[in-house]
Amino acid sequence: MLKLKVIFILLFTALIGASCSKDDDNGSKTDNLPNISGYPVVSTNQELFFDNTTTVTAPVPGEAFYGQDAHYTSNTASYVDNGDGTVTDMVTGLMWQKAYSYIELADAAANAASATTGGHTDWRVPTIKEVYSLVDFSGAQGTGDPSSTTAPPDAVPFINTDFFDFDYPSNGSRYIDVQLLSSTIYTSDALDPNPMFGLNIADGRIKAYPQEGTGVGSGFYARFVRGNTGYGKNDFTDNGDNTITDRATGLMWAKLDSGDDIFTADLASYTNNDGSLNWEEALDFSENITFAAYSDWRLPDAKELHTILDYTRSPDATNSPAIDPVFETSAIVNEAGISDYPAFWTSTTFNPGSDAVIIYFGEALGYLNGSFTDVHGAGCQRTDPKSGTPSYGFGPQGDVRRVYNYVRLVRNL
Repeated sequence: MLKLKVIFILLFTALIGASCSKDDDNGSKTDNLPNISGYPVVSTNQELFFDNTTTVTAPVPGEAFYGQDAHYTSNTASYVDNGDGTVTDMVTGLMWQKAYSYIELADAAANAASATTGGHTDWRVPTIKEVYSLVDFSGAQGTGDPSSTTAPPDAVPFINTDFFDFDYPSNGSRYIDVQLLSSTIYTSDALDPNPMFGLNIADGRIKAYPQEGTGVGSGFYARFVRGNTGYGKNDFTDNGDNTITDRATGLMWAKLDSGDDIFTADLASYTNNDGSLNWEEALDFSENITFAAYSDWRLPDAKELHTILDYTRSPDATNSPAIDPVFETSAIVNEAGISDYPAFWTSTTFNPGSDAVIIYFGEALGYLNGSFTDVHGAGCQRTDPKSGTPSYGFGPQGDVRRVYNYVRLVRNL
């Protein structure tokens, strides 16, 4: 009986798949979009394990570095190449252009509206949350000089190149300048008026970029999207016990972060007692805490933490962190000596291993022209050293590298 059920399921699946790609009576292709709503989070695709510097054998419970990205499974990416210049994401319900074009941001909306890829006419410029669903953290920036125009041999794009076109720049720009544009505009100035949040699929980071573009050219790379117009929208419920449920993603969050006084006793054995932790401590804190009667908390991966950003908010625009006010976020004094909000660790390592992914809910400072300024924007995704001493002046924008960042706990519903 079990074997007959399996055969039936396989036949049913095959029929459904065929119906998605067959021609209809007038010869046009039926739309291959799954009926998916909500905000399902796609896996980061990070399968390796790391310590503070390099890959290691998978740690077991109770060992240092247990609880990182590869220890937990989520919605594995599932793409279908439709053979007409489009790719369907079967997890998110989004359809993407397989190729990208190099355009100016000012032309993006008009270009999307006039696009007819795959015979479809409802293409749109994606939000940064839609774009981020594509990031693949099996990628690596490589060990070469980031200012080089030539990608080093160990560089791997942060997108699935089995389904999506990708090329490193050939116009004389740095090899890491492959920024996918979005429709999400920063609500603060961050060096330039109204910068745009873009995802760099050559170096695996989100930053606020000047609208006139970066590198040698004046544009960005555009990959338009269609389908699931609810993607990226949360459905938060305050449970009244210092936890927040997001029905859209199927995740439960701690309403408070590690800087809240409620966690003071839990921080006693770590380097600092203010809620700021290095990466190893952040993993340990998340794995071993019981909070609101739950003991299965963990450190969120990069894509999970990104879901709770609110890009309509920022310290400048709303005098708040870039997160829905249903959450509470610790205030800090930043390197410029002003009130701000922290960056938060994720469980996702940045290959080859000495950095991990962080997301800023406050300003992302750099040191330029003798002063600290917001260079990448609240809502950016960067990386920080997992251990060591805080510093600043890193890279072209003089990035601040705090090493000790905060934690927002997550668990599955």
